[in-house]
Amino acid sequence: MWEILLPSLAASLLVGGLCGLWGAVVVRLQLSAVGFAMAHAAFAGAALGLVLGLSPVAISVAFALLVAGILGPITETTRLPPEVVLGVVFPVTMALGFVFLSLVPGPALGSPALSLLWGSVLGVGWRDVPLLGGVLGLSTGFLLLFRREILSLLLDRDLAEEAGIPTRPYLWTVLFAVGALVAISLRLVGGILIYSLLLLPAAAAAQLAYDMKKIIGLAGLIGAGAAGVGFGASWALDLPLGAAISLAGAAILALAVVLSPKRRRPRPGIHRLASRNPGL
Repeated sequence: MWEILLPSLAASLLVGGLCGLWGAVVVRLQLSAVGFAMAHAAFAGAALGLVLGLSPVAISVAFALLVAGILGPITETTRLPPEVVLGVVFPVTMALGFVFLSLVPGPALGSPALSLLWGSVLGVGWRDVPLLGGVLGLSTGFLLLFRREILSLLLDRDLAEEAGIPTRPYLWTVLFAVGALVAISLRLVGGILIYSLLLLPAAAAAQLAYDMKKIIGLAGLIGAGAAGVGFGASWALDLPLGAAISLAGAAILALAVVLSPKRRRPRPGIHRLASRNPGL
């Protein structure tokens, strides 16, 4: 039994750490909907792979990277706000995914299709763990090597440009990294709920820290923790893995809100009022 569960557990922890790490960056850039759009692009690509009899993972990676590659140019060409472009991409890719699923030979809701939607504890094997470990190593190395540029981009893109930092290549790298991460995580967490693993750990980390470097690191740890707890709950209670991880992430976020030092910090208006009236 453990021969089957251990690779999935290892993959879950790696996916959780990666999603937390990149989720903090994406949320800070106010591009959280990018993960949502690319999750459904990866889902549509994997469904197309099933129709064509090709590798669902390879086609899902191609779809996710395609979406990541065209989002920026479309936004710049149309002059539409990014959220409007993402609002168009999401329903189109979601609709394509369901159309492709309807064309899959055999029962429409067979186990491969369900694993694409909700994730599966048995969705990965040992062959996937080195890939995820490599992605984690490259991601961490990229963030450390270009930490000055990334932190400048996260602080203020306009100021970074004025300081001579070309922000566009780094922004594109973030989009491609999230697209690839979503695609390779599809079988484990599911195309619909991977978005929650990008968002919840980042939101929880932001409740517990102020410094952006600490938020990114903490989000990675929280993501891995949510994935581990969700994996255990999925196995023990026979729940879909993606749903279990999402609920675990939501519980951690709720706990972070309760324990957040930001809740105990006086609001500026109250602080000024108290300084003027010491008796308050």
